[in-house]
Amino acid sequence: MTLKIAIIGAGSLFWSSTLIHDLCLTPEMRGSKIYLMDVDKERLDTIYHFAVRYSSEVRFDIKFYKTTDRREAIRDSDFVLNVAMAGGHQYYEKMRTISEKFGYFRGINSVEWNMVSDYHTIWGYYQFKLAMDIAEDVESLSPSSWLIQLSNPVFELTTLIGRQMRLNLVGVCHGHLDYRDIVGSLRLNENDMEVESIGLNHTIWMTRFKRGKEDAYPIFNEWIDKEYRSFYKDWLKASKSNPLGMQMSPAMVDMYKEYGLVPVGDTVRSGTWKYHRNLKTKMRWYGRAGGFDSPEGWKFYLDMEDRNISMIKNALENAAAPLYRLFPAGISNEPVVPLITSLSSDVGGTHQVNVMNKGKIEGIPDDVAVEVPALLDKRGIHAETGKRLPIRILNFSIRPRVQRMEWTLEAFLEGGKETMLEWLMADPRTKNDEQAEQVVNALLLLDENESMAKHFR
Repeated sequence: MTLKIAIIGAGSLFWSSTLIHDLCLTPEMRGSKIYLMDVDKERLDTIYHFAVRYSSEVRFDIKFYKTTDRREAIRDSDFVLNVAMAGGHQYYEKMRTISEKFGYFRGINSVEWNMVSDYHTIWGYYQFKLAMDIAEDVESLSPSSWLIQLSNPVFELTTLIGRQMRLNLVGVCHGHLDYRDIVGSLRLNENDMEVESIGLNHTIWMTRFKRGKEDAYPIFNEWIDKEYRSFYKDWLKASKSNPLGMQMSPAMVDMYKEYGLVPVGDTVRSGTWKYHRNLKTKMRWYGRAGGFDSPEGWKFYLDMEDRNISMIKNALENAAAPLYRLFPAGISNEPVVPLITSLSSDVGGTHQVNVMNKGKIEGIPDDVAVEVPALLDKRGIHAETGKRLPIRILNFSIRPRVQRMEWTLEAFLEGGKETMLEWLMADPRTKNDEQAEQVVNALLLLDENESMAKHFR
């Protein structure tokens, strides 16, 4: 097959370099045309240089093009990948810093079941606007293509676009793969396991955990009772030097006991205020640094990203250093290229996807995007209907998350300052109306938020 794939926001060097690596290891991608698009010309030039050199090194027949014109990249594409983050990390860190001055630890955007530091919702006006602009370009310039929503917030953006547009749309996240940490910790063979996790993006629960035909949850229960205390000691030591590994944290065990199913991936990072009231609380549940989304943990992640980018840039400056040595052997764990391959194939394959519910999970409205496993092939996405979650998870996890999503979409679609203030009225950190008013005013006074301020005022 020969595909045209547009990557919007390709200047995200570390992520895009991994994607290029995967494309060049996938035989089905031979002859394809990859359009790298970004508004930052310097970043764009860097990733284009990487792509051309890498594909040449591995002698893979694939063509790369660069452009700052989004419409040029999207026109007549087979797949459009949205990986763009409007404003970048520095912009959101400014808003987090302002929020904390008014008593909102980790920012007004961090709320129950959404504590992930780069999952921007209520203050993500520019991110939502960009995603809708991209979707409108796809609808007008390439209506039969697939729009793959990769940039966060996947749940909110997939739901928004799914409601507003008529597109071939799928949201993708790799968080569900953290089940492998469970399998490895229990010393089970991954090839023997059948695992299913369903729910909403960043709020998924392991509804099936089987070894062959045997339910493996009893094995997990016995491991918690007999081995977790010893396991925890080693995990705690490692949590200081690497605060990102949270799947096997005490928070995961506690959520399992509280809700009856194991939370998977970014679900463990979220939860309620029980796990996130302050840094001391985070350290109790997520280890010595407070986990991925503590001040120290998030800085660790951003510094790691910077180091990886510097490593790639340094390799590019050294013509004698093979770029392929930057990556482990074989394709990465990123699900994007295998998903594209399946959607282009008669045979297809099973993938974890975010799609409009339409009966796939009972108890969730049809017009809300859910995360489920599904068969993908060139005819589309084929997911089972009638899946179920326990009523406790629906009532105390899924439905509150859906409600926050609805508030976010109303704020984006309708505007008005009251939508931001109502968001804060439900926040336990808000002590009075004046505090909420002050933080909203301070955020909207940022120079970068001029358009956002007009929308909310």
